[in-house]
Amino acid sequence: MATNILSIGQSALAAAQVGISTTGNNIANASTPGYSRQVVIQGAAPAQNFGFGFLGQGTEVSTIQRVYSDYLGVQAQSAQSSSSGLGTYYTQIQQINNMLGDPTSGLSPALQNFFSGIQGVASNPTSIPARQTVLSSADALVSSFNSMAGQLNEMTQGVNSQVQSSVSAINSYAQQIAKLNDSISKAQLSTGQPPNDLLDQRDQLVLNLNKEIKATVVKQGDGSYNVFVGNGQPLVVGITSSALAAVASPTIPGQIDVAYRANNGSLVPVGSSSQIGGSLGGLIDFRTQSLMPAQNALGRIAIGLASTFNAQHQAGFDLNGAAGGAFFSVASPVVGANSGNTGTATVTASISSVNALTASDYNLQYDGTNYTLTRLSDNTSTTFATLPKTVDGVTINLASGTPAAGDSFLIRPTVNGASGINAMITDPAKIAAAGQTGAVGDNSNALLLGALQTTNTLGNGTVSYQGAYAQFVSEVGNKTRELNVTSSAANNLLTQATQAVQSQSGVNLDEEAANLLRYQQAYQAAGKVMQIASQLFATLLTIGQ
Repeated sequence: MATNILSIGQSALAAAQVGISTTGNNIANASTPGYSRQVVIQGAAPAQNFGFGFLGQGTEVSTIQRVYSDYLGVQAQSAQSSSSGLGTYYTQIQQINNMLGDPTSGLSPALQNFFSGIQGVASNPTSIPARQTVLSSADALVSSFNSMAGQLNEMTQGVNSQVQSSVSAINSYAQQIAKLNDSISKAQLSTGQPPNDLLDQRDQLVLNLNKEIKATVVKQGDGSYNVFVGNGQPLVVGITSSALAAVASPTIPGQIDVAYRANNGSLVPVGSSSQIGGSLGGLIDFRTQSLMPAQNALGRIAIGLASTFNAQHQAGFDLNGAAGGAFFSVASPVVGANSGNTGTATVTASISSVNALTASDYNLQYDGTNYTLTRLSDNTSTTFATLPKTVDGVTINLASGTPAAGDSFLIRPTVNGASGINAMITDPAKIAAAGQTGAVGDNSNALLLGALQTTNTLGNGTVSYQGAYAQFVSEVGNKTRELNVTSSAANNLLTQATQAVQSQSGVNLDEEAANLLRYQQAYQAAGKVMQIASQLFATLLTIGQ
């Protein structure tokens, strides 16, 4: 009986030691990201029948269990993906909003100064100083367009860089998750016990992955994770990881897109930005929904101004009696042939009516019989059999060759408008202020040039240059405010999801201190049991003597 009491005390002592170690580990990792609180699961050892009844044989520790909810974990991962995506988009669009919000360096004062100069020439058409003021203000206006275009281009390069960094991070996480899958499966197979710290590390990696891209996790029977991204591509399957790739856009030179690298090495699209999610999806959303439209909207204003001002200027006569020339250069539309095209067609585009221009890009698809032109801003499509074709003030031509079924072309009518505008006149005498008479001192054409400031020359006769710019600024501002609200809401949801996880899995130091005291008392009591058992055993030996 004394030996039975001793073994019971030993089991109690061992359980208390495990409890103290587990509690100490919880305390040590209270601030470790992704660490889940661990608890000792113990039960009574099988009792032994002594005839008079079953007598307990002490306790045994069955496992060390981490306190973790898969459901709450999935909620936190989803909230993390949404928060990262909206936060990234908001951070990026603030750059455009700040650029447009500067009242001193924006386009509005440059437009105002330019047309004030035109009014000065209209008041004194023979004044060289007044004409020089026009040229100076024209240079300032061009500089404003070029500068804003340059800043937008720098943002484009910044997005490219961030996309590449995000893809590298995603691939690194995928490799680490695959390695942990292997380690976890082997540990559970060899010991039959869950390797809690490895499980925590893997779940933290999945959470980090969701910062970059929305990931769906499917848990397998052996404890490993299969991770899917985009429109269902497997990023991790067991111990095997696949990879994303940052690749050159097939239609837009200098743009970096994201593709999924399949096991056979082929590259396929990852999916839409909403399917991608995370900060990577936020970057792509920003580029397609705000940055590219901003380049187009600014370019549309520049092309509209240059084209209509040139047309009126060429209708007048300068101080030398010569017909007016082009005052500004006008950028041409950009057509990008898809790198996967198999035909020989070369497609070009030209602007036939700035009044009808939109700020949209267009996709031209050939199916072997017909062309389909899709306006990407609203996905409105037009189908026709032959080229040339004019839509929204843009005429599309088949310059040479023959398209093959499946060939596509991206048409960007206004993307280079702001970067391609330049002042073409350097001699103040060549400003065509006079009308058809060409008489010295005639200001009739200067008056018509000045009237263009308030004339609705864009948007099918609904808006002026200044009005189009105001619309552009308003759209960016409204989108920025919208993202500010939605991003804050997503952050709140993430905070709530994180708190829900922490309320269950997080370490409470007060609770652990109480557990430490409890296990200390259990340890001391177990030691007392063993001491008594030893005394009883010694007494039995004395009796035997």
